[in-house]
Amino acid sequence: MAGEMSFTRVLIANRGEIARRIQRGCRKLGLESVAVFSDADRDAPFVAEADHAVCIGGAAPSDSYLNVEAILEAARATGAGAVHPGYGFLSENAGFAAAVEAAGLVFIGPEPDAIARMGSKIEAKAAAEAAGVPVLPGYRGEDQSDARLLQEAEALGTPFLVKASAGGGGRGMRLVSDLGDAPEAIASARAEAQSAFGDPAVFLERYAPRARHVEVQVLGDTHGTVLHLGDRDCSLQRNHQKLIEEAPAADLPEAVRDRMRAAAVRLAQAIGYRSAGTVEYLYDPGRGEYYFLEMNTRLQVEHPVTEAITGIDLVEWQLRIARGEPLALTQGDVQFDGHAIEIRIAAENPDENFRPETGEISLWAPPAGVRLDTGVEAGSVVSHHYDSMIAKLIVHAPDRAGAIRQAVVAMDAFAVGGVGLNLAYQRALLTHPDFAAFRHHTSGLPEMFSGGWSEPSADPRDMALAAMALHLHLAPAGASPWESLGSWRLTAPAGWPGAASYWATTKDDQIRVNGSGSVLTAVQPDGQAITVESAALAECRLSGRFDGVPFSRTAYVARASSHWRVHLQTPAGMTATDLRTLEDQHLQRATGGSGGADLMSAPMPGAVAEVRVALGDRVKAGDTLVVLEAMKLLQSLPAPVAGVVTEIYCAPGDTVAGHAPLIKLDPEENT
Repeated sequence: MAGEMSFTRVLIANRGEIARRIQRGCRKLGLESVAVFSDADRDAPFVAEADHAVCIGGAAPSDSYLNVEAILEAARATGAGAVHPGYGFLSENAGFAAAVEAAGLVFIGPEPDAIARMGSKIEAKAAAEAAGVPVLPGYRGEDQSDARLLQEAEALGTPFLVKASAGGGGRGMRLVSDLGDAPEAIASARAEAQSAFGDPAVFLERYAPRARHVEVQVLGDTHGTVLHLGDRDCSLQRNHQKLIEEAPAADLPEAVRDRMRAAAVRLAQAIGYRSAGTVEYLYDPGRGEYYFLEMNTRLQVEHPVTEAITGIDLVEWQLRIARGEPLALTQGDVQFDGHAIEIRIAAENPDENFRPETGEISLWAPPAGVRLDTGVEAGSVVSHHYDSMIAKLIVHAPDRAGAIRQAVVAMDAFAVGGVGLNLAYQRALLTHPDFAAFRHHTSGLPEMFSGGWSEPSADPRDMALAAMALHLHLAPAGASPWESLGSWRLTAPAGWPGAASYWATTKDDQIRVNGSGSVLTAVQPDGQAITVESAALAECRLSGRFDGVPFSRTAYVARASSHWRVHLQTPAGMTATDLRTLEDQHLQRATGGSGGADLMSAPMPGAVAEVRVALGDRVKAGDTLVVLEAMKLLQSLPAPVAGVVTEIYCAPGDTVAGHAPLIKLDPEENT
């Protein structure tokens, strides 16, 4: 692309928070935005906020956000002159970029050839080597036969990684520590690569333990100028998925930093790169060496931390560059101010192996004073069809310690109901001594939580405060909670007027709360009583006076399937206490439990990718029975017990609801 390119309307081929971020960039430059959306996103905020919106298909990404022809038809129908791909979906698909340009539209990103070269991790590493950028040893050949890959694996030695050639983000990646595991690792990496990127090609690469992930942001125009905008550290990862990112990369020797930045610019220049891009490295602190990982030819999820420390709006410059404008600054003009941290907020349950959470968000009250890039609000529905990340919290402070403190305060003030989030887990990472001392690395989570991790639990006093919060939540102003229940009352309240009992779901402990005006007393299971004066619950804050000392904590209540969940800020972080009312207790006893050890159910909504057993098969506990695809990840579902398969309720391609039965077993003791 050369010369000036004129457009006034931009179609955003994406969804959620990144679509809203690009809309803000368009408004800044006086450009109109076009949203394309799936049936599942019809009521999403990014659709309502666009100047124009077009439904392009069903909820499945293949029917909508990956449907090239539908996107191009939407551009033609709305008169869009340019297409911004965001990140994910088609953002690094060279064929899509070429199709956009062939349709006479401007693609807001790099040239299709650059996307293709960097999109193939094999070609990208060859280009990096040619530009004098160090790469890790491995096999990147075209022969993808099992025999050749296993032969190269043996020659490379363990540990090594099997990685998807066409993608990143941890998808299609497997760590092999024992050669005996190589065949299964290669097969599963191929399957996930095919599902996520439409290309099963993989390559092998030596694994560097205790390494850090450091990346450099580059920005190139169509006039031959390429700048770097500093570096970021993205070493806190789980299953190769970034969790927390920061800029600049701390505890990095300046000589190494300078070489990384220079190498990134050199590579971008060598391939004639335009727009925003990121060169990712693996840094070995022990040796002081770094190796090229890949180049992301798109806007990164973590771009806000770079914007925070440079003051440069990356989306704005993507749009300006696409119009043919030259960069209005030199490398010397790029200055770095303070430290920024981004926390990825995902709808998932860390206590249950990060099981994705779906459903309607009943409460959304984010903290004030910080940047929040989000695709949801109260009333939004989190679907299993898309990635679990729904927001990003970004803080900026003069130094790293200040940024950490600011992030913790913000997370403690975040109130969300209806869908579980990973906030407590992310807070635990931020406050971990290894993170503060910069001892963490890309595979360091097992070391940081060697005894496992569980969400902080409320101590007896905090549990009593949680019961008070629920008591206040159930009582409208000027009324007893019992009056508010109306026809739902099953029995008259025992004890004094205005009193209620609540039961913890974990131990069935009973907490009695007595309300007299604005004074509440909670009697704990051990008989100890806590009294709070001027007790009030308003705007997600529980306040009052305890022992004469005023307090105010983040607190909010959300309804779960069979109980109430009370979120309460404590010194250890946000806790979640599940409590039942008397009505809930009656219903629980009346309905009893469901399921059993002989029935394997879907832990979340998703699509069945594989069924690995047949009727009559004998399986061991832990054997994979079904592979479920949810939120773009493949999850192996193990047999809960040893036994014989007696019923199969699903088939590959089926879409199943959460808790839907999948496989029934006759346990071994019965056979």
